[in-house]
Amino acid sequence: MSDDVDAKIASLGDWRGALLTRIRRLVRDAVPDVIEEVKWRKPTNPLGVPTWSHHGIICTGESYKDKVKLTFAKGSALTDPSNLFNASLTGVRRALDIREHDELDEAALKALFQEAAALNAAGISR
Repeated sequence: MSDDVDAKIASLGDWRGALLTRIRRLVRDAVPDVIEEVKWRKPTNPLGVPTWSHHGIICTGESYKDKVKLTFAKGSALTDPSNLFNASLTGVRRALDIREHDELDEAALKALFQEAAALNAAGISR
């Protein structure tokens, strides 16, 4: 596990940190050899954005005041049979905005993580 992701989660100290911890566990369960790191550090977000990769980015976990946004780099190429995507629905990326009291379909989310990792491993760019 990444100390940088630990620091980001700890800095939140509320439901968003708990949710990112849960998502982190789901990603690691779905893709055991996932690479976890923080990217896109900047003055307004010095701890950056948690990012999970396997032969390319699977998804990022951005935190906002009212939501956690999971953005899938190649989301438009994923089947998403449970219709989890509810944001950034144009272009290549797709996202799932999760608010504090939203239910999380863990099985469907793990399937998305696995499909994204398989897509990256196959070298499919879209």
